[in-house]
Amino acid sequence: MKILHISAECYPAAKAGGLGDVVGALPKYLNKIGVESGVIIPKYHTKWVLAQQFTPVYKGSVRLHDHYHAFTIEKQVGDTLGFPLFVANIPGRFDRPGVYSDNNGQPYGDEVERALCFQQAVLQWIVQSPGKPEVLHCHDHHTGLIPFMVKHCPEYQSLARIPTVFTIHNGQYHGAFSWEKLYLLPFFDQEARGLLNWHFHINPMATAVKCAWRITTVSPSYLEELQTKANGMESLLYHEQFKCSGILNGIDQQVWDPAKDPYIPHHLKDDVGTYKQDNKLAILQHFKLDPQLPLITFIGRLVGEKGADLLPDLIKRVLYSGMRVAFAVLGTGERWLHDALREMTYEFPGRFDAKLEYNEGLAHQLYAGSDYLIMPSQVEPCGLNQMYAMRYGTLPIVRSVGGLKDTVPDIGEPDGSGRGIRFDHFNLDDAHLAVYRAVDFYQRQEAFQKVRSHIMTIDFSWENSAIQYNNIYNELMNISKS
Repeated sequence: MKILHISAECYPAAKAGGLGDVVGALPKYLNKIGVESGVIIPKYHTKWVLAQQFTPVYKGSVRLHDHYHAFTIEKQVGDTLGFPLFVANIPGRFDRPGVYSDNNGQPYGDEVERALCFQQAVLQWIVQSPGKPEVLHCHDHHTGLIPFMVKHCPEYQSLARIPTVFTIHNGQYHGAFSWEKLYLLPFFDQEARGLLNWHFHINPMATAVKCAWRITTVSPSYLEELQTKANGMESLLYHEQFKCSGILNGIDQQVWDPAKDPYIPHHLKDDVGTYKQDNKLAILQHFKLDPQLPLITFIGRLVGEKGADLLPDLIKRVLYSGMRVAFAVLGTGERWLHDALREMTYEFPGRFDAKLEYNEGLAHQLYAGSDYLIMPSQVEPCGLNQMYAMRYGTLPIVRSVGGLKDTVPDIGEPDGSGRGIRFDHFNLDDAHLAVYRAVDFYQRQEAFQKVRSHIMTIDFSWENSAIQYNNIYNELMNISKS
């Protein structure tokens, strides 16, 4: 492999959010343009992982203080994902059904230990491998100590000349932990101690920003936003901006294909209107809604970061105003939101319904059958849902933040580039106006159908992003050889 992607998630093996989608797609498209790429993740006990065959390629053990943890690096048999997938099998740490939390939604209490075991297992394997990667591409804070370890831990310094790229998928989560857990780290050069520190904690994301050869974010606008809103890391990102690039994520258009998607009951043939109407009617098997009304859907985690805390008051205000529209919600998250949304299904029969679950197949059906997708995010580093929606002919209603700003020009743009509806401020008034504009635009069917047909032709594939990443890899490999 030229490029080894190191991540906590990779779709379809393990996914909790957009990180899994990216790591499951980018290596595939890098391979398509001739850049040999693979992925390594922890070996979770997810349904997909348990259904696969793996063959061992390396065995070892990692030390956490005075305990040794045996591990095995295993490779998926058949390479069915379009790239070689490796897993770090660390008994007692990752052999659990959830990625970050148990079946009751409770986060695991040993995340620091798990991350340290995984990162060291990966590095030990690479140290002993005869054919080493030419670039280590680390994703989010779960792998943030790797750029530090290869430079400053004697055990791994034979890898110091391998370039490291670190991608920030979500700058709000740093993986920081107390200096009281310093004893868990492998031995390192003491003069490098300051590289671990940020705001009096060991901060893996800040450490990666300091130590990696290059930093990327998942959209250009998010790179700019991180310099003013990064959960306390703003000044560091501003200081390190010379080595940062914003590269917009793509989507896997083979997976997200309205003409072939196995999850949706009615595939796109010739007529977009018929395809959308048939799929809207199919949604009614799951959601009790009036099919005569325009349908606005929310799909995702029901948490404040995604703007979900705005939904109950927003939907109530819209429906009490008499606006002729229906809402569907699919997702899981904070308990108070679950309770509020359940009550609303009884309060607004035929105009609001919710499925409080994670359901990949139903999500695809909603993209295909909805008229609008709403994303009132407070933070959205890139966002993939708006791209999935457009691919399936569903107009996005989004807040002007991060990748949403980069991918959804407003229908009011004078140059005719509009793809959806944007609003700027995270408040009820702006969001309500955006919904009003959406319902009004839906009544202008000729214009609505024109935009709907246009957004389905936009190329959101990974090819362009893969080329940009490859340019970075080549630049770093040339530096490492000089």
